[in-house]
Amino acid sequence: MNKTYRFGLLGYPLQGSRSPDLHKAALQAAGLAGEYRLYPVEPGDIKRLEELLAHLRNGNLDGLSVTIPHKQAVLPLLDSLSETAHAIRAINTIYARDSRLIGENTDAPGFIMDLDKQGVSGRTCLVLGAGGAARAVVSRLKTNDWEVTVAARRTSQAEALVSEFDLSGACRLDSIPQANFDLIVNTTPLGMIPNEQSCPWEGDFPTGAFVYDLVYKPPETLLMQRARAAGLRTCNGLGMLLEQAALAFEMWTGYPANKDAMKRALA
Repeated sequence: MNKTYRFGLLGYPLQGSRSPDLHKAALQAAGLAGEYRLYPVEPGDIKRLEELLAHLRNGNLDGLSVTIPHKQAVLPLLDSLSETAHAIRAINTIYARDSRLIGENTDAPGFIMDLDKQGVSGRTCLVLGAGGAARAVVSRLKTNDWEVTVAARRTSQAEALVSEFDLSGACRLDSIPQANFDLIVNTTPLGMIPNEQSCPWEGDFPTGAFVYDLVYKPPETLLMQRARAAGLRTCNGLGMLLEQAALAFEMWTGYPANKDAMKRALA
């Protein structure tokens, strides 16, 4: 009997997620039967997280993606972390081996793979936010010799990230220094549905900077609109979403992910 794969996404809120489209396309292209469901879990609902992880541990689920706000909160519920996830201390993918739950981070390689495709060059980057997604971004930027400054709503959170990853500096979102950053990466949910009118950036943009917004719903955020009006190149997080999903799919199934089919599913 052919196996039917069961995957899902933990997070909150999840309306508008494109992950089901990506994984359904990957399953179909690989000739595999399966489903990918959304599992909205409100912040702090540890009991619900434990219930879903139990389904993964006992084989009722074959893989789980994790997004805001659980990328760090779920860590104590896992049995082990990959080397990458351990270094980042945040995960976005979970799988089971011999009833042991293992956390992985495919956001980090997914981000840098898409950044390379955008043809972005430079040395200095400003990362907006200091949560789980920011940890994945700064870890891979640091590995690739970028000088990284972190801006967050709470300076203490940004400073903690700077200290942990040996970054260039920290500041508050509302007091970003006037500097010629080559790259600006938004890892906050500001601008995401249903808060499309929010924006993590106020004031003038650095000349020539590339603005990478991890938000992809809506496809063009207010941050991207303002950056383009200032003459800057921008992209949203769909490319990163596709790359990290392809890596997770291969991890869960052992089959290569057809990125062309997944990309068409996003069109």
